[in-house]
Amino acid sequence: MKIVAAGIIYNNGKILIAQRKLNKSLGGKWEFPGGKQEEGESLEQCLKREIQEELHLSITVKKYFMTSEYSYDFGTISLNAFFAESPTQEISYMDSHEEIKWVELNQLKDFDFAPADRPIVSKLQQTGLVF
Repeated sequence: MKIVAAGIIYNNGKILIAQRKLNKSLGGKWEFPGGKQEEGESLEQCLKREIQEELHLSITVKKYFMTSEYSYDFGTISLNAFFAESPTQEISYMDSHEEIKWVELNQLKDFDFAPADRPIVSKLQQTGLVF
């Protein structure tokens, strides 16, 4: 099982979502950005590192939200979602995704999320941003 940290990254009432590269697994699907945990790091450290590497964005991890597990053809992932705050909506680097967007909570339903991310979207729509 792959352990993954994902960020529900917010700034000024909007949430950051990212579209997977078209030539990668789950290409074109939307997700909450993050990545795989490395040995010896906490999930919070993983999330900060991945967001810095992928988007050159510094975030403050606020609190754990939920875990979603999903078995894909390529293996099972445990997706651990955390609320995180960004000081800006400006992304200067985006090599790891096809597209990124800052969206309102009620707009999440309009995007085709990867299966592991869908339970996070559903819970967010039920609970709202509870940080």
